[in-house]
Amino acid sequence: MVLAVTGGIACYKAVEVVRLLMRDGFSVQVAMTREAAQFVTPLTFQTLSGQPVATDTFSLTEESQIGHINLADQADVFVIAPATANIIGKIASGIADDLLTTVVMATQAPVLFAPSMNVHMFENPIVQENIRKLRRVGYHFMEPVEGYLACGYEGKGRLPEPEAIVEEIRGLLKKKDLAGERLLITAGPNQEPIDPVRFITNRSSGKMGYALARAAARRGAAVTLVAGPTSLPPPAKTRVVAVRTAEEMRAAVLERFADATAVVMAAAVSDYSPVQVAPKKLKKTADALRLELKRNPDILEELGRKKDGRLLVGFAAETDNVIANAEKKLREKNLDMIVANDVAAEGSGFEGDTNIATILDHGGNVVTLPLMTKDELADRIFDHLHALKTNRP
Repeated sequence: MVLAVTGGIACYKAVEVVRLLMRDGFSVQVAMTREAAQFVTPLTFQTLSGQPVATDTFSLTEESQIGHINLADQADVFVIAPATANIIGKIASGIADDLLTTVVMATQAPVLFAPSMNVHMFENPIVQENIRKLRRVGYHFMEPVEGYLACGYEGKGRLPEPEAIVEEIRGLLKKKDLAGERLLITAGPNQEPIDPVRFITNRSSGKMGYALARAAARRGAAVTLVAGPTSLPPPAKTRVVAVRTAEEMRAAVLERFADATAVVMAAAVSDYSPVQVAPKKLKKTADALRLELKRNPDILEELGRKKDGRLLVGFAAETDNVIANAEKKLREKNLDMIVANDVAAEGSGFEGDTNIATILDHGGNVVTLPLMTKDELADRIFDHLHALKTNRP
């Protein structure tokens, strides 16, 4: 991919964008305008990317290859971050008078602009018309972020954070095979209160559900994520509904169920909750404390009875007889597909960033997957889900 850096104060954030992309295995070629080099030296980007930084329109690469044409051809995606009002205006007007604008004119890769400028510049009707014009012909734009700006103003004009830019890049590179799907995904634990201070919960971090939401959004789905308490940042392009208890999760899921085309229940829903919740903090007055628990409604079972053509995916976090228990759950809860994993196995289960899983479906297919990141597993789950939907009678 090519990352083009233009002359705005926010170009220091582009350094972190390169670092994150390299960490994720991208090959990054940086191109800079003359003005950008006034803020950050080309050597900084060269050190991080491991490749010479392109700055000259007329430089030659290998043998007689024309540098800017070679750059245009090798890009899977072309990102301009920060994108100033000047560069947006030049490209909208078809001007190609430096390396960056020449490469943009020559590339057939998706082009993503991440604007950054003074709030009044961004709101200027000429800038807005240039953005609309570029959108109409197929260029992609991120919205700048509201906040304190380097010029002293406060408003919409900050460059999106590097993590958000990288997430947008991942989305552009994904095939949109889930476009048109409306996915309802659950994630995280529940907290069942004992008193105003204490609660019952489990070890779920929500990472698997959040990975599923990210993967689905990248592949073009409209995603609603019903999430129990977590410390995770909300996934991009996802509507997040925050809940706490199993009852709250049930209510949120049922309210949105009718609009969903598929439901993926990745949350570790609490099976039990206290019969009584103390209105005040329980004092430590005895050597033992007895809690009476009641069984919570089984959300997955309830959805299985009323799915009415929707695809329903469950999860089975087990410590023994993993496949047998998953098959039983698949059958009894009328699921289309279930993802089973041994949470006691190393690299699999709660809180970590990796997982080892087996996918089973109602057609009897069993796919055993090796250790992989939860983001990779999320894509494999949606590959299987997409195949199920495509092959339906």
